[in-house]
Amino acid sequence: MDHKTKILVVDDEQVVREGCSRVLTGKGYEVLTAENGQKAVDLLNQETVDIILLDLKMPVMSGEEVLEKTRVQYPDIPVIIITGHGTVDTAVDCMKQGAYDFITKPFQIDQFLLTINRAAEKRALEKKARSYEEEKLRNLYDLDLEKSRLKTIINCMADGVMVTNRNLEVVLHNPALMRLLEISGKVENPVFVNQIVDDKALRNTLEGIQTGVSARDEFVSQEISAGKMVLRAISAPALGPDDEVVGTVTVLQDITAFRRLDEMKSDFVNMVAHELRSPLISIRQQNTVLLEGLLGPLEERQKEFLGKGVKKIDQLLELINDLLDIAKIEEGKQVQRRVPTDIESLIKDTLSLLKPRAKKQGIILTDSCKNMKPVHADPKGIEEILNNLVTNAINYSPEGGRIEVTGQILGEYMEIKVSDTGVGIDSEELPKIFDKFYRIKNQKTRNVTGTGLGLAIVKGVVESHNGTIDVESVPEKGTTFRILLPVIREEGKSP
Repeated sequence: MDHKTKILVVDDEQVVREGCSRVLTGKGYEVLTAENGQKAVDLLNQETVDIILLDLKMPVMSGEEVLEKTRVQYPDIPVIIITGHGTVDTAVDCMKQGAYDFITKPFQIDQFLLTINRAAEKRALEKKARSYEEEKLRNLYDLDLEKSRLKTIINCMADGVMVTNRNLEVVLHNPALMRLLEISGKVENPVFVNQIVDDKALRNTLEGIQTGVSARDEFVSQEISAGKMVLRAISAPALGPDDEVVGTVTVLQDITAFRRLDEMKSDFVNMVAHELRSPLISIRQQNTVLLEGLLGPLEERQKEFLGKGVKKIDQLLELINDLLDIAKIEEGKQVQRRVPTDIESLIKDTLSLLKPRAKKQGIILTDSCKNMKPVHADPKGIEEILNNLVTNAINYSPEGGRIEVTGQILGEYMEIKVSDTGVGIDSEELPKIFDKFYRIKNQKTRNVTGTGLGLAIVKGVVESHNGTIDVESVPEKGTTFRILLPVIREEGKSP
């Protein structure tokens, strides 16, 4: 036994005390003895025991009196009455008063040990049950404390929090959620999501997470409208102990101010760009008139200076056009019209226009198209994509380099690739190349001019066509941009 069961034998007969002690010690029990009831009570105040063997007829204090005291002070200790044949009725009465069992004198060893073992097992089970109960109470207290802390934290958050269960019922929310959703009055949980969330797209997202359409580690971010406010909703699955989806968690953030600031920025860019473009075009036209000698002959030195001025004006006009394109993309107005578009034709037209420039730099341009199908697209937007990517490839390719543009059907998508054998892009720079105004700066690219907006425009136009773009690059070996655009289905609808 890890813990020895301690037994107190209370009997005025020394032979009984010694006999019980000898038998019980031999069976692994720890034994204490007392010759009368008073000494037993005194001993119980000093020692912790597990079982009491109690004689009824004793001097100083009887067994009945000891039983009465232990029943009040030590109700968990099993008391086994030791009685002679003449006092069995008294022993039975004692059991009615709370004694565990009784043993008659003289003892039969087997029966005696069986009764002791049963009492010891009862005592051990009661201790274990009490330990479990105490642990349960501690856990409940800790859980209640943690729940209280969590509720306090959530209620103090400025962002709205909404937790749903498997049935898409809201089981937890904070005051900020009600404020952001412009819901007045108290809402008691649980309540179905559609009773407090009007935005259908958000409800569809939560249903998709619940049914496993979205990946378990995926966070879905989307913008929704709530009255005059614009909110960003970030939703994710809530997982149970077995990693199964048991609900959803959504955080709502008020981004109205950021949206208004973004609109002000776009309005400012549009205003400045338009105000700058008109005088620049006018200055360019005047300089061109001078360069062409329409106002009289010019010396070579004069032509050189005017030519440089026209080139700088062209660069400014290019920047202005890029800024306007970025503004349109951010406003969702880049794609003005979509028609069935022959991508192969656009590839060939683009390369035809850029081949003289490539040839001048000693670069070979080739194209290859297989099993092409029409794409529902804005031809002007696709031209801009191809022009930007091929121009970049020319700028970053050394003399003798090769650039290949390919197109082919991959299931329901058109794949367009622009590959070059240029300087390549370092792996740490790849995630940044689609950022606005980001330009790769190293010894081999420092002479390449540009605004840093071209790839941002390309990405915006591709995504506005419900497409994707990615890039692979190996420094010193080259770069490949890969675009996927949905093709037109046979019934005439784009996927």
